[in-house]
Amino acid sequence: MKKGLLVGCVVGGAILVILLMVVFWSIGVYNNLVTLNEQVDQKWSQVQNQYQRRLDLIPNLVATVRGVADFERQTMTDVVEARAKATAMQITPEVLNDPVAFQKFQAIQGEVSGALSRLLVTVENYPQLKANENFLQLQAQLEGTENRIAVERKGFNESVQSYNTSIKKFPTSFFASIFGFKDKQYFEATVGAETPPKVEF
Repeated sequence: MKKGLLVGCVVGGAILVILLMVVFWSIGVYNNLVTLNEQVDQKWSQVQNQYQRRLDLIPNLVATVRGVADFERQTMTDVVEARAKATAMQITPEVLNDPVAFQKFQAIQGEVSGALSRLLVTVENYPQLKANENFLQLQAQLEGTENRIAVERKGFNESVQSYNTSIKKFPTSFFASIFGFKDKQYFEATVGAETPPKVEF
């Protein structure tokens, strides 16, 4: 009887150790998913910061360009309308989990980029603007912001890749589905982004 009790205790102890290992391993997997998700959210915030910086610079740029009386009105209208659309869209953390909302956000930001590109190309026909110190400073800030946006989008995509890869690997995928971790969207190049804007004078 003592031998049977001893074997039972050893088997029970082994099962308890295995269960504890599984519990601690599961906690580690969950915590890693939370960490990766938070990294995606942090990178998303950085992208939003840079887009906001660009939107904040546009009114100053528009005011400076408006000082040139014969500047193309349609170009100015496009920039103002694109900015208005971008500022009107409510950005919430749920945008990352909603592919339709994410694509809409990306499309609106693409419109802003396109309108600004056309504006900056159009300026080439206005020597008085090219010589305006305020305009040159704003142009340099916008170019810097566009570079920052590209860097932050790249960092965001890398973070999304790590997260998406993790939630798809077995056995983490099992826990990801239980706890509701879903794929995040990547930023993609805007259709036609490889073609520079055409401006005819």
